[in-house]
Amino acid sequence: MSEIKILLIEDEKKIADTLKKGLSELEYDVQVAYDGNIGLRLFESDKFDLVITDINLPGVNGYDVCRIIRSRNQHIPIIMLTALSATDDKVEGFDAGADDYLVKPFEFKELLARIRALLKRTLHPQMQAGNILSVADLEMDLDSKEVTRAEKKITLTAKEFQLLEYLLRNRNRVVSRADIFEKVWDIDFDTKTNVIDVYINFLRKKIDKDFSPKLIHTQVGMGYVLKEGE
Repeated sequence: MSEIKILLIEDEKKIADTLKKGLSELEYDVQVAYDGNIGLRLFESDKFDLVITDINLPGVNGYDVCRIIRSRNQHIPIIMLTALSATDDKVEGFDAGADDYLVKPFEFKELLARIRALLKRTLHPQMQAGNILSVADLEMDLDSKEVTRAEKKITLTAKEFQLLEYLLRNRNRVVSRADIFEKVWDIDFDTKTNVIDVYINFLRKKIDKDFSPKLIHTQVGMGYVLKEGE
């Protein structure tokens, strides 16, 4: 396999240089940008397999960097590095198109585990079991990335789409928060965050609020299940 190319956008030079050194020693090809504008120019001028970006960047902030990169490439994995740990900050990061979110300070081996998990998912994707997933009058087209309910188009963010896809693939089966973290976020369950509950509520507002029957159900103390009927 050819060398994996990583774009690292980080304005703290000491952190950027340390990460580049560690990743380069593992034979990753790392290009570094110290502000958002330079990061975007590098992204446009070369082909990368993964992007790591800080949020508080000079020029263009990490949220906007993420949105622009995601608009150019729907599939490239993006990891956000930040000192911001509040749920709202994480939600904004995921809504901007990030696949993962790592709060500073972090251990290098944790970042490496996240990188490997995301690369495994994108470079070696599982075969899709059919192009249409559905339950009741809810349909998800995996080719066009369109979701409809009662023939009405539902607009989802990238992370909402991934979460709904996971629920649809496991319809009629209770999935725990730990399951969702591992399969949708590719990270271990963090008991201190309610990000999953926030995203479940986002989905409920979009696919359940104005429709009947309700499809997303909470199993107290166990998790969530997507099914038709109580």
